Amino acid sequence: MRSFLACVLLFSICFFIPFTLLSQEKPTLGYYLPEANYNPAIPTPAAWLGYEVGEWHATHDQLIGYMKSLDAASERITMQEYGRSHENRPLVCLTITHPSNHARLEEIKAARNRLVNPAESARLDLKDIPAVNYMGYSIHGDEASGSNAAMLVAYHLAASQTSEIDQLLRNTIILFDPCFNPDGMQRFSSWINSQKSQSPSADPSGNEYNEPWPRGRTNHYGFDLNRDWLVAQQPESVGRVRIFQEWHPNVLTDHHEMGSGSTFFFQPGVPSRVNPITPARNQELTAKIATYHANLLSEKKILFFTGENFDDFYYGKGSTYPDAQGSIGILFEQASSRGTAQDTENGLLTFPYSIRNQVYASLSTLQAVGEMRVELNEYLRDFYKSGLEGARKSEIKGYVFSDEDLPARAFLSLLGKHGIQVQNLQENLSLNGQTFQKGSAFFVPNEQQQYRLIRAIFERPTQFQDSIFYDISAWTLPDAFGLRWSPVKTKDYDGKKQEQGLKLVSLDPPFMISDESAYAYVIPAAGYELPKILMELQKTGIRVRVAMKPFDVDGRHFEPGALIVAPQTVKSRNLFAPFKVLL
Repeated sequence: MRSFLACVLLFSICFFIPFTLLSQEKPTLGYYLPEANYNPAIPTPAAWLGYEVGEWHATHDQLIGYMKSLDAASERITMQEYGRSHENRPLVCLTITHPSNHARLEEIKAARNRLVNPAESARLDLKDIPAVNYMGYSIHGDEASGSNAAMLVAYHLAASQTSEIDQLLRNTIILFDPCFNPDGMQRFSSWINSQKSQSPSADPSGNEYNEPWPRGRTNHYGFDLNRDWLVAQQPESVGRVRIFQEWHPNVLTDHHEMGSGSTFFFQPGVPSRVNPITPARNQELTAKIATYHANLLSEKKILFFTGENFDDFYYGKGSTYPDAQGSIGILFEQASSRGTAQDTENGLLTFPYSIRNQVYASLSTLQAVGEMRVELNEYLRDFYKSGLEGARKSEIKGYVFSDEDLPARAFLSLLGKHGIQVQNLQENLSLNGQTFQKGSAFFVPNEQQQYRLIRAIFERPTQFQDSIFYDISAWTLPDAFGLRWSPVKTKDYDGKKQEQGLKLVSLDPPFMISDESAYAYVIPAAGYELPKILMELQKTGIRVRVAMKPFDVDGRHFEPGALIVAPQTVKSRNLFAPFKVLL
């Protein structure tokens, strides 16, 4: 009899625990946040939205409206708009810190710029420099638990009057982006809210859980923004990379969702899939921060895993881009309800439950950064110091690439976004069967602060510790841009002949009219920015023709796709100021 009861008890535990962990009551503020004395002058999310977070999927305009209300009500918060999405939605970042820090933000920012400069960092007292925690939510618009959790975390930081929050805000600058992907979030929330029923169905085959193409994952043009941190081609990415380079954060958190049948993941990822450019100390600190997540989630009886499945290799993701720059990137992955409440192999998974886990991960990160502030600043300082030492010892002194067409100019712009400094080539170089001419080529010296990021952009790794990757393993960017380029080794490099002082070079306009008596002007079909040029011509009212067959004129050959402009269609020659020869 005792044996039978033991079997029944074991069966009950195994069968019912997942359901118990995921069964949910109606969400309230207390469901999500710890008990605290909250400032009644700060509006709660429910007071502003008209419903509790998690009862509906907040739309992007609701999210921004609530962030504006916090900015207006709290002296701990200032909000800046750092760009606009393709659908003209505001991209915003809240700076959350103690009011005394708000009065000296530029001073703190300047100190952090000295912290990453090896020539100045040794003189700094790290105990006097606040840590910077960059928190970003829902870069994939259909992973909505992150952005909905952001409202609760922002409220907690604005309204909590505990001594712990006061101390945190004195020691930390929190750069808080509630939604990395406004267009995707809006698309997804509109679908879910229009498909949910008054009595929700948890059947995974229902409409609510099967959003049609193009879904909410990507931005307006179908671009996966979590692959764009390094190439920085989309307006969402350009703005947040600029913020990152201004502040040099210690930690960047990236809140995602994964398959509904999973639980909760936080980094570190698979040890054998860490980019070899990333220092071992990075993973040690990531693991130390992970103990904060593990402790809180264990206390709340939430299933989680770490050290599996996801990797830290491709530097174009939010959780890895920081790793090449002395920061700690942290990926969070919450099993997705993909709607209101969905049946899964772990039981009923609800939207409020997934939001709450993102809130907990945010709170554990805040605690970790606050308590590890000096240690994280020390790592940031040492990262750039050791990087410069590595550059001086390296056989590769830099990289040269030719300025022969528009891709080189676009590539220069990319380097500038990441704070990488470039020189004009000061002498002709012949390398690996190629000749780079003084005056028409650029040199990227390795001996500068962004040495490790430069390596990430230019190197061609062909051997890997692990043969399996969650993401891409090759992205050598000068190859992606189709450039003629080469590494420059010590034997080929004479630093004394290079221009003194690093600076981003200035560029002439790529096109201009050179022959006023021309019968027609032709823009060759091969050109990185040809579509952009065509768009600009059409916007100014110029009639453009396209060659459908190859042709030759005065010894020059043109392929199909070349653009042809007749002079009589040009009302003003000034319209052609941005363009260069044609015929």
